[in-house]
Amino acid sequence: MSQSTADRTPSERVDVCVVGSGPAGSLVAHRLAKRGHEVVVLEAGECFDRADRLERMERSIRPGHGPLSVWDMGGPRDAYSSPGDRHYPLNQARVKGVGGSTLHWQGMVMRLHESDFEVRSREGVSRDWPIDYEDLRPYYAAAEDALSVSGDADNPFAPPREERFPLPGFPPSYSDSLFAEACERLGVAMHSVPNARNSEARDGESACVGYGTCDPVCPSGAKYDATRHVAKAEAAGVRVLDRVPVQRLEHDRTGERVEAAVYATPDGDTHRQRARAFVVACGGIETPRLLLLSRSETYPDGLANSSGAVGRYFMDHLFVGTGGTLDRRTRQNHVGFLTSECHQFYDDPTRGTEGTDGAVPAADADPSDLGPIKLEFFNYAGPSPVETALGSEEWGDDLLDSLRESYGNGIAMGGLVGQLPRRENYVALDPSTTDDHGNPVPEIHWSLDDRTRKTLRRANEIQERILTELGADIAWQVGPENTGPAFHHMGTTRMGTDPAESVVTPRSRTHDIENCWIAGSSTFVTGGAMNPTLTIAALSLRLADHLDEELEQN
Repeated sequence: MSQSTADRTPSERVDVCVVGSGPAGSLVAHRLAKRGHEVVVLEAGECFDRADRLERMERSIRPGHGPLSVWDMGGPRDAYSSPGDRHYPLNQARVKGVGGSTLHWQGMVMRLHESDFEVRSREGVSRDWPIDYEDLRPYYAAAEDALSVSGDADNPFAPPREERFPLPGFPPSYSDSLFAEACERLGVAMHSVPNARNSEARDGESACVGYGTCDPVCPSGAKYDATRHVAKAEAAGVRVLDRVPVQRLEHDRTGERVEAAVYATPDGDTHRQRARAFVVACGGIETPRLLLLSRSETYPDGLANSSGAVGRYFMDHLFVGTGGTLDRRTRQNHVGFLTSECHQFYDDPTRGTEGTDGAVPAADADPSDLGPIKLEFFNYAGPSPVETALGSEEWGDDLLDSLRESYGNGIAMGGLVGQLPRRENYVALDPSTTDDHGNPVPEIHWSLDDRTRKTLRRANEIQERILTELGADIAWQVGPENTGPAFHHMGTTRMGTDPAESVVTPRSRTHDIENCWIAGSSTFVTGGAMNPTLTIAALSLRLADHLDEELEQN
């Protein structure tokens, strides 16, 4: 697509207008187009030239180029605010462009556990989803196929499945083998990580060739990103417009249906795209922002917001980590993604182990006092040689000798901890700051509760025990006081059966507006501690089936 000559005028009234071209929007658009529907996709960011990805990778590892500049983020377009005692660094890990966040994600794709859908029933806290694991089970399999997932069925704690993964899993790394002996002595189970990257050539893309720069750039195309389905959607007849941020959704006189998406173009024009149905797939921050920007006399608090839940119950996963050094080489930074994890403490984080040479002690807590924990064995621990050299005051042979001595023996564990949805964590509009089109920017209110802090401490305890058994000299730790987000934006247009407490139905259609649907992690009721993209994909494929059914009936 040539940005200088692209036609950004609206189509005649189409069947479906999708706002956003990340994994949710692209999968919905492709599936509906294959069913014969006319679809237009509106994307706020640009269509990056794939031929530039090698240069972007090189830019990402040069001094003076942060992760934001790699994908041209920043400025008034991407402004936000985050008041309160804990700042949320939104722009640290988001991309606006065709393909969305999958342009720079790590690519780990796990199914939520059965327990994640039933937190209220099992633990007496939060809310249950209005759907369960069995409802998503066939869509999880379809999502794994769509994302070309490489994996092995060796995780004894994973939810049930029948199908093999589309591609074989990646073998354990060298650093995984260092962890393995210590974990076996402690009774800690290690297993492989499903990855949305090709272990073998598939779907016109090569196998992973090991650039190791997966986040922020995979230049080879082996790692899945949503541009694959954007291309498939376009081949099926979908029209994709880039650099057309949607300013608001306008409803008809009755207030029962969205009539048009109003979008701006780079030349300053404003257009209205009309459609029979609208799918909002802008992510957990921009989706509620768009609905709030679409307020009217009928909906003074924002479109589809009669419940007051739009923007509320914002959740993320929290990073937890422990690391240091070993007295032997670990081959750090040779693999840019995870190959081994541990879900042993996910459904019951209080459990201990029964190792033959020591163990992880059980936590002195009730299971409902702690959230799920996903542990990760890092392949990329420690600073890079470039980072070390830039921070050194040495030069020449002295610097080279120091690098040879200090680099290559880093070892670390990471992990994710889930937090429960709370009304006081929310996305609102900040009228004191506006974007490049004069709209209020997103205002993010985010904090941690005691349950999350306790879970972070528990994860640190387990990590310390494993690294101590390994013989590591522990040098750093990320826990309750210095944790940060995983940038998995969830919960801000939650799913439910009660229109007074939720934004979308179990079929992902808004309660208030009969032709407005929402795709993505903003519909999550709880977030577990698993990376959300596979669940986003599964829910999006399910949404497309329900929307196709309604379009055929009306």
